[in-house]
Amino acid sequence: MSDKSLIEWTDATWNPLRGCSRVSEGCRHCYAEGVAARFSGPGQPYEGLAGFVVVKTVARGKTTDPIPKPEPRWTGKVVRAPHDTLTQPLRWKRPRRIFVNSMSDLFHESVPDEWIDQVFAVMALSPQHVFQVLTKRPERMRDYLASGLVAPNATATQARVLQAIDDLVPERTEASIAAKNRVLSVAVSGLQTWPLPNVWLGVSAEDQKRADERIPLLLATPAAVRFVSLEPLLGPIDVIPYLFIYTNADDEVLLDHTDRIGPEEPLPFHDPATTDPAEIATPRLDWVIVGGESGPGARPMHPDWARSLRDQCVDAGVPFFFKQRGEWAPGIFEDMGDYLSFEPAEPGVRAKPITPDNIRWFDGATAPDGPGAQLLGKKAAGRLLDGVEHNGLPAVGTGAPKRLAARPASGPDGQSVGQDK
Repeated sequence: MSDKSLIEWTDATWNPLRGCSRVSEGCRHCYAEGVAARFSGPGQPYEGLAGFVVVKTVARGKTTDPIPKPEPRWTGKVVRAPHDTLTQPLRWKRPRRIFVNSMSDLFHESVPDEWIDQVFAVMALSPQHVFQVLTKRPERMRDYLASGLVAPNATATQARVLQAIDDLVPERTEASIAAKNRVLSVAVSGLQTWPLPNVWLGVSAEDQKRADERIPLLLATPAAVRFVSLEPLLGPIDVIPYLFIYTNADDEVLLDHTDRIGPEEPLPFHDPATTDPAEIATPRLDWVIVGGESGPGARPMHPDWARSLRDQCVDAGVPFFFKQRGEWAPGIFEDMGDYLSFEPAEPGVRAKPITPDNIRWFDGATAPDGPGAQLLGKKAAGRLLDGVEHNGLPAVGTGAPKRLAARPASGPDGQSVGQDK
């Protein structure tokens, strides 16, 4: 848990749960898994939740003797953090954007509904904050938040969250009464307030396959704000079907996401430049985050993948946040005869001496000349996209900071300045 997170799109992290397991290729170099494995010894926070296992070997020089190479792995076990951690947001008075469970997944299959209820109870009791919930298990999230009615004004989930509020605050207080009203209220600023106006729900996806699996389930989930984190971005992704509804001159739907998420009644196209998003009943993505992979073994992100997503968001009027290049910086290789040069594409990025292990070519190129990337490290590679730092944020939700516009780099050597605080 950190009150000053280094994650660029949030202010703080809150981990009422610990532990996770891999579900897809985007988990291969998970930073949380590595951190947990390093602190998994006896008496440490992640004991029994992660560790190092030998999954492959590497050659020992010119000999045939292999060297075991341990790698971090989750065990699949998930536990609750101490009660003080669960209630920490109640003691943070200054409004924050809070990333929920950076070291776990709130909707992991090992997490009972009772634990999720407690997390939502704390979020209901903390309207000054914006909570950012990100999952790779959107089917569980949808089922949890779209549970059926058990009373005229409450679903099964809402009823359990109300009980969790009573358990956290046994005495009848102004704060607890207000929290219950937020759980049950249905009309504030044109948005249904369950699952709470200060809770943003998102999914992460690394490629088109995972995007097409997870985003439709997100769009079928009740939420005030829906977002997607395309990090690590491992291939090109088309999110246009989740940003627009297209119609012809006869108002017939030509392309939308309704066939992917259920039998919704299609609505006419809404021009995002002239229509208040709150007036659009059919769900669409409210925010797109993009980032390259970081950490040991990171794979390079082609700059065209990020550019395409930026352009899709601009066309749809959806906020775009470019989090990072990752470990690799794009640029152009040139054969200088007796040596190979690399010119980074972004201002302020400096190349390193070239070695066989720190260069990659893009677009199937094998000759020395052409586009590629060099392994420089996350900080050195930066977070500029075509010279611009993109910090788009949804302008919806209690306590949410104003949206930050894209801005060109400025400062020494063209480095980006004025990052989100």
